[in-house]
Order: sequence, then C-alpha cells, then structure tokens
Amino acid sequence: MDLGIVIVSYNTRELTARCLDSVYRELAKAPFTAHVWVVDNASHDGSAEMIRQRYPQATLIASQENLGFARGTNLALQEIGALSPPPRHVLLLNPDTEVLHGALDEMLTFLDRHPQVGAVGAQLLYADGRFQHGAFHFPTLAMAFFDFWTIHHRLLDSRLNGRYPKRLYARGDPFPIDHPLGAAMMIRWQALEQVGPLDPGYFMYCEEIDWCLRAKAQGWQIYCVPKAKIIHLGGQSTRQFRERMFLALWKSRYRLFQRHYSKTYQILVRLIVRAGLQRRIAQTKRALKRGELSPKEAEKRITTYRQVMEL
Repeated sequence: MDLGIVIVSYNTRELTARCLDSVYRELAKAPFTAHVWVVDNASHDGSAEMIRQRYPQATLIASQENLGFARGTNLALQEIGALSPPPRHVLLLNPDTEVLHGALDEMLTFLDRHPQVGAVGAQLLYADGRFQHGAFHFPTLAMAFFDFWTIHHRLLDSRLNGRYPKRLYARGDPFPIDHPLGAAMMIRWQALEQVGPLDPGYFMYCEEIDWCLRAKAQGWQIYCVPKAKIIHLGGQSTRQFRERMFLALWKSRYRLFQRHYSKTYQILVRLIVRAGLQRRIAQTKRALKRGELSPKEAEKRITTYRQVMEL
C-alpha cells in the first residue's frame, strides 16, 4: 500500500461524509493504492453509523470516549503499523476538509522524490476558494503578543506572526517550512517510525507542531506543496465548545513550550498571556455594561480567561 489516510471525527457527520466523498473521488483515479481509517470520537450525531453504511470500504474505529485528536490518530496508526508492510506514507486529514483534484498525488509524489523530507502540507483554501495559510513558523513571543494585540492588521499575515509570504504559494513550487497545519499533513512512514506517533498528552491543538519539532531535531525536512490544494473549513469540531477549546489551546501551547522551549521563554510568554487575558477580562466587563453580552456569556468568558491564567 502506498498511502494510509487517517480521519478523526467528532460530531461532524455531514462534513465527514463530504470529506470522504472527495477522498474516494480522488482514489478512484489515483495512480497509487490507499486505504482510509476513520476514528470516531464517540460522536452522538450518528457519524459512526453513517460511515458504516455509506463507506464500508473504510476501516471504522468507533471509540467509546472522546480521545481528542492525538490519541484518536494514534489508534489508527497502531492498526496501520501492524500491517506487513505498512504504507509508505500516512495522511492525517481533518473531517472539515475536501480534497481537490490531484492533491494527494502531488503530496505523495513529492515525498517519493525527496527522501530527506519527513512530512508535507498542502495549500489550504476556504470554501469560497480564498487563500488560507497552511504553513507556519514555530511559535514565537511575537506570535503570542499578536494573539491579544494587533498593532496593524498587515502584521497578522507577516513573518512576525508566523506566516509565510503568499508569493511562495503563488509560485507553485514546494518550499521548506517549520510545520504545516495539521488539517492536512502527509508523513513518511519511515519518519513516523523514527520520530514516533503524536504525543497523546495533547488533547487538541499543537500536536503537529510538537511532531515537526521532533522530526526536525532528528534531521527531517518539512515542506509545503502548493499544487496540492485542499479546502479547509476550519474549527468545525472545536467550535462546539468554544470556552473549553480556548482552555485546551493554551494547555497545549504551554505543554509545547515546556517540552521544547527555554525556561526564559516560558516565563516571558506567560507574562504576555497573563497581560493579554487581563485586557480581555476588562473588555468583557465593558461589553457587559454596554449590554453587548449577556451576564451568562460574560461569566463564561471571564471564567475561562481566569482558568488559563491559572495554568
């Protein structure tokens, strides 16, 4: 087998169906062999039943609990690793994506031609075809600052905020990156065996950053392949629990910083985040006074901000 495809779903029934439809359209005419694993994280919207009925050719792993992205992905990777031999590459694909024509072949072919590359990402697009950043630099203090303060809107799309120039994507040639967005990341199985699976300590967010940091530490290169185009709607699972996911985001970021960054960095980033959260609490209280937020919504936000400050 050339490619194993892993999709982790949570209450995204119709989106998962659209994603699988796009995947199987591509596989029907692909010049390579592939198989799909779907890990359903105890969805209560009928996702598992839908997959069984509509996509019997896929391997469904129906978890009895919500394991999060990393642990859910690792369930499928364990099954894939038990194959003899395992596929040459594995694609981690979010259920809120749609694979466009030729994307999988572009990514797989690039990996085949560049044995020093451990993983690649795609050119992501919004549903209306607009450009979406799919490749990023590793987190910096400036990026943490921009999470709470915007000096100028143009800086949000700049190197200071971890973005790569749009002209690199527009050229169409693959370019080296720190890490792709985990919504669509194809990994060489050889690299996965050497680096290891995703860190199960991350429930949601930062898993791909952690993996790419470990991969680069072992000499693997990471690239973006702009000719591989994938629609990414973004946040369809995580927006179901906005406050919980904000807390999960910062738990994951602090875990990432603890594992890979200096003590000085960890102290400084916590000072930035604490100041930013205090600012947001003040903004929330002002919005409450102006009647722009209900007392219940304001309380939820402030409670979440304080929980992050206590991490």
